[in-house]
Amino acid sequence: MDEWPEIPVARTAARTAARGSARGADRGADAPHRPGTARPAAAPAPAGPPGAPAASFAARKPRRSLDDLVVSEEVRERVDLALRQLDHHHVLYRDWNLRRIDPDRTGTAVNFYGPPGTGKSLAAEAVAHHRGAELIDVNYAEIESKYVGDTPKNIVACFEEAQHRQAVLVFNEADSILGSRLSSVTQSSDHSVNVSRAVMLSQLDRFDGLVVFTTNFPRNYDAAFVRRILVHVRFDLPDESTLRRLWTALVPEEVPGRAELDVAQLAAASAGLAGGDLVNAVKVGAARAVVRTGAERALRTADLLAELAVLRRAKAEVGKPAPGGARVLSVEHLDRLPGRDAPEEGTGASAGQP
Repeated sequence: MDEWPEIPVARTAARTAARGSARGADRGADAPHRPGTARPAAAPAPAGPPGAPAASFAARKPRRSLDDLVVSEEVRERVDLALRQLDHHHVLYRDWNLRRIDPDRTGTAVNFYGPPGTGKSLAAEAVAHHRGAELIDVNYAEIESKYVGDTPKNIVACFEEAQHRQAVLVFNEADSILGSRLSSVTQSSDHSVNVSRAVMLSQLDRFDGLVVFTTNFPRNYDAAFVRRILVHVRFDLPDESTLRRLWTALVPEEVPGRAELDVAQLAAASAGLAGGDLVNAVKVGAARAVVRTGAERALRTADLLAELAVLRRAKAEVGKPAPGGARVLSVEHLDRLPGRDAPEEGTGASAGQP
């Protein structure tokens, strides 16, 4: 009987490793782990191309001003407080010597948080307009990178561009950028997250301009970032008085039928909705009216009421259900979860910006 040819152990091990690598690649990173065997080490994140430039961030002129911001008196007072910190910074820190108790603060960070559509982004743009400065909008997707070292590089780049242009730096969806650091680092991606957070903290400490954070989920912030934010402004859902002002401000004077709209009825019908919802209702309601002819080609209260009903139905049916049946869409719903106190009454809103 012929004997099997002897194959060197090293060659056999190499082939086995190669086949295992191929099978692992086919199964992906989520392949089940066999009990009693060593768990394979996580593959390192890919390194970026050598010499790859950081992402570029364009500055733009603000299109909205404080006159466009329709909010409650409480919210407006907090926004004005943030502006006073900026407008009188020299007096506060030089003449009144606040730098003695805060010697390291050179810039200012403010945080606009609250439900979607309540005017946070609009307020950030209005603040830049008030300062006579350009603004740089930064979203999470613009700074996050799959390549090792590129995310911190992009964070530094946006701060450097804002410093160069003397622009207001606005981080939208800031909860994605200011999230908690990881205490248990098990893979290279965890380490990259912590490095990115550390670089963000360092840049905030060094930046001598204005940074505005906007978020629907403020509870996701790391405590170290919360401490570095000077002024927090909560944008609540509008009360009836603010809703009336919103309806008056949102329908342009050029729209036929504007003068005949029943603002009181519209305000009552839109209780619990945000300014952004009202913007959508105006646009769709106008689309209902524009296809009519003659004297009927005008916006009516009924057009807006019909769209408000559709919006309410969508809000009830769209979104991830939470325990107890509530739908957690943003911060205004978090207090409705079981075990929490009833939410506070909404006191403010803004015209048309998330």
